[in-house]
Amino acid sequence: MANGPESRCWHEETDAEGVVWLTLDKPDASVNTLSSSVLRELGAIVASLKRRLPRGVVLQSVKTSGFVLGADVKEFTTLRSVDEVRALVEHGHRVLLDLESLPCPSVALIEGFALGGGLELALACRYRVGVNDDRLTLGFPEVRLGIHPGFGGTVRAVRTIGSLAALDLMLTGRNIKGAKTLSLGLVDRLAINRELAINLCRDLIKKNPGMHRPILVQRLASLRVARLLLRSRIEAQVARKVRKAHYPAPYAIIDLWARYGGKGPAAYSAEADSIASLAATSTARNLIRVFMLQDALKSQGKKVADQLLKRVHVVGAGVMGADIAAWCAFRGLDVTLQDLEQHFVDSGLARARRFLDKKIKDPTNRAVVATRLRSDFDGAGVADADIVLEAIIENAEAKRLLYVMLEPKMKASAILATNTSSIPLDQLSSVLADPSRLVGLHFFNPVALMPLVEVVHTEVTSSASIECATALARKIDKLPLPCRSAPGFLVNRVLARYMQEAIQAAQDGFSFDEIDKVATDFGMPVGPVELSDMVGLDVCRNVGGIVNQALGRPLPDTSVLDVKISEKNLGRKTDRGFYRWSNGRVVRDSSTAAPLAGVTRQPDATAKADLQDRLILSLLNECVAVLREGIVESQDMVDAGVIFGSGFAPFRGGPLQEAITRGADECVRRLEELATRYGERFNPDAAWSRLR
Repeated sequence: MANGPESRCWHEETDAEGVVWLTLDKPDASVNTLSSSVLRELGAIVASLKRRLPRGVVLQSVKTSGFVLGADVKEFTTLRSVDEVRALVEHGHRVLLDLESLPCPSVALIEGFALGGGLELALACRYRVGVNDDRLTLGFPEVRLGIHPGFGGTVRAVRTIGSLAALDLMLTGRNIKGAKTLSLGLVDRLAINRELAINLCRDLIKKNPGMHRPILVQRLASLRVARLLLRSRIEAQVARKVRKAHYPAPYAIIDLWARYGGKGPAAYSAEADSIASLAATSTARNLIRVFMLQDALKSQGKKVADQLLKRVHVVGAGVMGADIAAWCAFRGLDVTLQDLEQHFVDSGLARARRFLDKKIKDPTNRAVVATRLRSDFDGAGVADADIVLEAIIENAEAKRLLYVMLEPKMKASAILATNTSSIPLDQLSSVLADPSRLVGLHFFNPVALMPLVEVVHTEVTSSASIECATALARKIDKLPLPCRSAPGFLVNRVLARYMQEAIQAAQDGFSFDEIDKVATDFGMPVGPVELSDMVGLDVCRNVGGIVNQALGRPLPDTSVLDVKISEKNLGRKTDRGFYRWSNGRVVRDSSTAAPLAGVTRQPDATAKADLQDRLILSLLNECVAVLREGIVESQDMVDAGVIFGSGFAPFRGGPLQEAITRGADECVRRLEELATRYGERFNPDAAWSRLR
């Protein structure tokens, strides 16, 4: 091999056959991103290649993590204007168009991921070869950041795989893995290892076959008449999931496709204008902020990522215990499941099997995972477990009795974790010979869907216990949030106040539908009444009582909850709560649109105008209190916890970010107004002035 011109990020070598191998290795970074510096260097190299005319060009990555993760998101946060964004995008267009127009064949050799800008770079090559292992992952996740592909992806994706397939990728942000990348046409060849992939690259350069074309139905969908017919239908599908006012990017993607069909220079220019406009919106700024908050939570586990964790023993085979056990087994851990009676364990294992049946389609892989989850009525697995995780009923005395039995059986290096959702840990650790080994690992329901785990500690919890719990959360692909032990911790403390205000609003004459609608109008994924049903009304009653009592607050009127609980109507898990449920979905009818039975008050215009602020400012005010009390370490961590633990409207950037956007002074003024009308529960917390 002969070395070419020196480069800081790209390394060029020419082999004996005249093929240039361009290897991307961004310094001081664990992943490659398509930053402006990477693009500049690539542009200079491509200009040189046009003059030299090699036999072919192969683009690859030296990073073990993958090809290219995407554009540099942090760089986006430094751009101050629409013009600056457009200039960056147009530069990317020029570089990739030059790469695409090379007279010699070009191939992207993809190992691991090629996402966002990384996939756009690969699509600018004439061919793509993927290494088909568990890591091969392609996709356009930009919509999750409030933008869309901006380096020509809205054009090349349509041209390469067809309109409907490209729209599906761009609108959902979903990833395509393994062999599906070939069947969809995102790659031209698949190899089982790198060596074979290199040979396939050489073969494509030698034979230079025709480029991949989408199947006929995909090509027909790009015709102008088809785009006119399909546009309204696709927009209606998107509207069922997100509102244009909240998330404009999906609608911008549809508009670009409907106008240009992924064809012509005007399509590239329109893409640049569109992404520049989107990048300036509060939605994009906030979603990029959320992305960076997610990275911050992931980084919590970096220093302990190599900690050896192999075995987890779960005590409690109810919904949460069974789901935690199933998820741990799914993510590669050996798990034993224990409960008071064998039939409880059997029921938990049956629930876990149903989850695995849905999650793992290949029966061989499913059987392998199933062997990692075992029944353990006698608790033999306690002695070998690295983490013993308790997920029994939310009762402090029951938990303490269990700990007395578990601790003597645990190995010295193991930690004891509790999934308690609200009980302060110092109320549980007093019975332990070594209270430093107790840590909270608070998962959220449903376990498979909710990414956050609160890692709860007291003043006596050892750093080793915290690190072990954090390592477990990252090992099973959850986001660990360090959290000081306090009533309700962060998420449930905040949600309790929010949901209690919703029940109070119902007692003031608002229907469940009205209450939930003002929350979803704000951007919440579901309203607080529906959320109460999802959590379980018995859990809401118990957690709310624990939090209010511990904080010395007057207990709210729970008569509505008490009636439902006495009737065993506990929410979604019993198919009836505040709402009736069918196949896991709320059934809205005349009863949910009417006030509660026996409530004669009718909200006036002022009360109706106040309803959204009653809900949202209750939540925001509680977040300010949590920050003041130091339950989590920063405003960012409050926002991260409430977003990933409750689904708080991501496009608003988090509750405290929303408070800052609205203005702390305005929030205080409005809270004082609500306190005058509805009571002292709306008194502004003393720490509003601390928001930056």
